[in-house]
Amino acid sequence: MSLKEEILKIAKHAKCASSELALLDTTIKNQILKEMADCLEAKSDFIIKENRKDLEKANLKKLSKVLIDRLTLNQKRILQMAKSLRTVADLKDPVGEVMRSWGRPNGLLIKKVRVPIGVIGIIYESRPDVTAECAALCFKSGNSVILKGGSEAINSNLGIFNCLLDTLKKHKISTGAINLIATTDRKAVDILLGLDAFVDLIIPRGGEGLIREVAKKSRIPVIKHYKGICHIYVDSGADLNMAEKVCFNAKVERPGVCNAMESMLVHSEVAIRFLPGMIKKFKDSNVQIRGCPTTRKIIKTGVKAVTVKDYATEYLDLILSVKVVDSLSEAIEHINKFGTHHSDAIITDDEKAAVEFLRRVDSACVYVNASTRFTDGGQFGMGAEVGISTDKLHARGPMALEELCSYKYTIFGQGQIRE
Repeated sequence: MSLKEEILKIAKHAKCASSELALLDTTIKNQILKEMADCLEAKSDFIIKENRKDLEKANLKKLSKVLIDRLTLNQKRILQMAKSLRTVADLKDPVGEVMRSWGRPNGLLIKKVRVPIGVIGIIYESRPDVTAECAALCFKSGNSVILKGGSEAINSNLGIFNCLLDTLKKHKISTGAINLIATTDRKAVDILLGLDAFVDLIIPRGGEGLIREVAKKSRIPVIKHYKGICHIYVDSGADLNMAEKVCFNAKVERPGVCNAMESMLVHSEVAIRFLPGMIKKFKDSNVQIRGCPTTRKIIKTGVKAVTVKDYATEYLDLILSVKVVDSLSEAIEHINKFGTHHSDAIITDDEKAAVEFLRRVDSACVYVNASTRFTDGGQFGMGAEVGISTDKLHARGPMALEELCSYKYTIFGQGQIRE
């Protein structure tokens, strides 16, 4: 069987299974998800063993520390995967929910009802936990899923996938509900992107290059998760102790993820008081600082000159651009110019400034006095996420159960005709 025939078979299988899934009882879905979680925990040693094979290859290829961190599985991360599946099981099932109901003068009763999208293709890199979490969200929302992970995580992904598949088989659910394209051949993605007769939506997760390539080639609608150039603005009315704590967390806690802070903006009225201690703390954690001229006047050594390219780059590393601004408006204009509509925050005790920031910053997630690191389906109480959309149509921000549904109108009459 050729690669094209193999992937076409998977897509057809998924399409058939989607009809079954759309009607599957919530209690059964929840039971299966909990048993999948149990299976992940029971087979954690095997999954970690498979993950080591991927890590060995990654080290031989000298992949970056950031990529290796994303790729690494351990007992804690597998327990977190299992916890995510159980959380998804405990969430309200969106399928069949009546979003709105109203009557018309002619007696018609109209209901807007959530329904599954159908078949969802998820193309992702590095992170094997995506295999479990995305499969769980698609399954709970009544969608079949076709997973295509990166070659660097092939053994880890297969180890996780087999746990999910075994549970489906146990309950005699069509195995087309959850599919994994196991080949490492890059042509597989191109083939999948052309199967618009069987796949309803594509969600790419990974680097900007992958996402742009998928969006360019796909004949299927794509929800994009472009780079996360996230900002924190320390306002003149900020509690500086809070600001230091939040900014440090947003940059250092896990720098290689899309919701980490890439740029820190500081109001000129507090810059002299705030920057010395803050930048020392960053430097002590090996953060490379790239600062504007004012920043470099305040911090005499160890700060590289920032460039426009720095402001527009998602480094996913211990690199931070710093800019001193003279007003809230200047900060907002900078964010809207260089940001990627992902996650941005203001630290302030000035309610008026906070409201203006929330109103004017055009991002999927806008924070007051909190770290951008909270932009995450799990942290938002969604159990997990299939991605963080920086698009504006259909879904924006963390995508979970509701965002994996479309809707239809059901209309009840008593013989009405249109005249």
